[in-house]
Amino acid sequence: MNPANDLINHLLRLGDSALIQGQRLCEWCGRAPALEEELALMNVGLDLVGQARNWLDYAAELLADGRDADHLAFRRDERAYRNLLLVEQPNGDFAVTLLKQFFYDAWHLETLKGLSQSTDERMAGIAAKALKEVTYHLRRSSEWVERLGDGTEESHQRMLQAIPRLWRFTGELIDQHAAEIELHRAGLWADPAQVADAWRASVETLFARATLPVPEAPSHFYLDARQGLHTEHLGPLLAQMQFLPRAYPDAVW
Repeated sequence: MNPANDLINHLLRLGDSALIQGQRLCEWCGRAPALEEELALMNVGLDLVGQARNWLDYAAELLADGRDADHLAFRRDERAYRNLLLVEQPNGDFAVTLLKQFFYDAWHLETLKGLSQSTDERMAGIAAKALKEVTYHLRRSSEWVERLGDGTEESHQRMLQAIPRLWRFTGELIDQHAAEIELHRAGLWADPAQVADAWRASVETLFARATLPVPEAPSHFYLDARQGLHTEHLGPLLAQMQFLPRAYPDAVW
């Protein structure tokens, strides 16, 4: 293992995940079930894009190969992305979107808590700033999961259908990867065991309130985003997101 490369790859994992989840949320523009929800989804998406910029800026500085955050966001091919498989999944209906957001938020919050204590001052500062936003994100997505799960018969059924659609991608949220363990021992990263325990507790507590069943512990999905192996959904998303920067690489605002 190379600690410097591991750190860069994990910064990309944070930045790419926030960027792709933000892009997915912004796909709800003009399609949300209510104006207030459209504004809320867009605000969460913009928060995540801003966080992605901070992580990718830092990753670009460590790479020191002439690329900046914009290049990392818009000029890399699919295999170079390190985002969670969960966030690249299609939005589906409102139940799928909010359940996916909750799974991500619960992992994101605990990860940022750990990173805010990092011995790397730059990383700790970025995490502390993002933590304020993600605390709200988790509160909002948790409230919606409970409202839909313990709501009408229709909303409850939608949540029951959403769980197996997303649950298979949650194994990577609690996977204790060797590189993360080493980074944590070096004082740089969140404790993956603590993140996993907190994520499970958040899911179990909320699902009990939402009258939803907790499936068996998820296994690791057969694709590994850490190695750039993604589902079929990331490529089309990147094609849309990257079209303008690739078509007009010299354009400026």
